[in-house]
Amino acid sequence: MNHTLHNVIRQVEQVIVGKPLQIRYALACLLARGHLLIEDLPGVGKTTLAHVLARTLGMQFQRIQFTSDLLPADILGVSVYQRDSADFKFHPGPIFAQMVLADEVNRATPKAQSALLEAMEEQQVTIEGVTRALPNPFFVIATQNPIHQIGTFPLPESQLDRFLMRIELGYPDAQAERGLLSGLDRRDLIARLAPQMGSAELLALQLQVRQIHVSDALLDYVQAILKHTRTTARYVHGLSPRAGLALLSAARAWALLDGRNAVIPEDIQAVLTGVAIHRLQTTQDSQNSSAEALTHELITAVPIP
Repeated sequence: MNHTLHNVIRQVEQVIVGKPLQIRYALACLLARGHLLIEDLPGVGKTTLAHVLARTLGMQFQRIQFTSDLLPADILGVSVYQRDSADFKFHPGPIFAQMVLADEVNRATPKAQSALLEAMEEQQVTIEGVTRALPNPFFVIATQNPIHQIGTFPLPESQLDRFLMRIELGYPDAQAERGLLSGLDRRDLIARLAPQMGSAELLALQLQVRQIHVSDALLDYVQAILKHTRTTARYVHGLSPRAGLALLSAARAWALLDGRNAVIPEDIQAVLTGVAIHRLQTTQDSQNSSAEALTHELITAVPIP
């Protein structure tokens, strides 16, 4: 593994204790130039993870608290009339940051949620007929409360598909929770963190991910996974070509984190849950639709070439 990446992971683990796999998922998503959706109960560290990543990676950070009265202009920005110059001046919204935390994104109305779509897909926004580029690198971490909680608006499939990966943090184990209870306040720890890399180095790593080799046999493996989801009766709809591209991008980033310049089948299997779980909807006759069950079914049903 790159020495700088090792320092990044080590520093994040000092604050987000007991979650090494989820930290690797978040970094792989960022290195693959994707966006991350974290769905879990309040209070398990979703927002803290975003703060720690931004601080450790030296990225400009903005948080948007999604509420039912949030408007698209609150995200994108607005033009304000200047009396002195007799014209309008654009005031950029919080979306113009390198890392944006869309906190509790499913508490906002679909109209406000859709304001993120163009930004996440095109890395630009169009406001009042003018297209404005967003910073580079640009990374969105959205947190989402479980849909059964009061005051939530489920994200539509088109919005879910914009997220490269979806993960859950879950409760910490007993040892990690004891460390949280007996240690320093997380906010004090974050304030002490020093950046471990700059934007130029992060962009170089993202470019390096694209150069990770994928063999024809592994392309066959990815296509076989996509085909299986489209032909089995277990799913309402199969994985799209965009999902296949996301699976390859995440697998390349996973290989880079392991210090390899080529993807192996285990890389694809490692990221399969995060890439596929929010894109697959099981049919009513499916008995078990947990993330672990879906991933196990896909891995066992599709042989490695």
